[in-house]
Amino acid sequence: MTRANFVSGVGGSTAPYVAVYKSGDQAVSDNTWTKIQFNIELVDSANAFDASTNHRFVPQTAGYYFVDLNVGIGCTGDNTIDKFLGSIYKNGSAITGAVVTRDWDTVGINYQDSINTSTIVQLNGSSDYIEGYVKIDVTSGTPRVENQKASIKIFKMTE
Repeated sequence: MTRANFVSGVGGSTAPYVAVYKSGDQAVSDNTWTKIQFNIELVDSANAFDASTNHRFVPQTAGYYFVDLNVGIGCTGDNTIDKFLGSIYKNGSAITGAVVTRDWDTVGINYQDSINTSTIVQLNGSSDYIEGYVKIDVTSGTPRVENQKASIKIFKMTE
């Protein structure tokens, strides 16, 4: 399938669509839901993602959207990550998510975990918005979203 066929689809357009990622580490508070500050746009077909202020997707077209969130995390301390959660938010509330719970070994490795969650969500095209959030529970050290290991991809599904 050519890029043109993917964008136009068979039965409708998949626009708007966006793929963004987080450049640079983002330190987060322990055991607190924190919005991921996606700041680099790989593609944004309708200028629907704010990569500088609100770090959110606001489509201008109503419909059903596929949303995929990937997050890679780390911590400044070895063997300190107890739990890691990633979630897709719609209008400030979680709509789906995934969790990793660590069962530590005794080797003393500084783990870097990753998580993926995705969903299909209906958006009204005017005031609805999508964001990615993370919550990392550690016993010590500073948890963080890893440089270039967090991304969100969103596209309108054809109807």
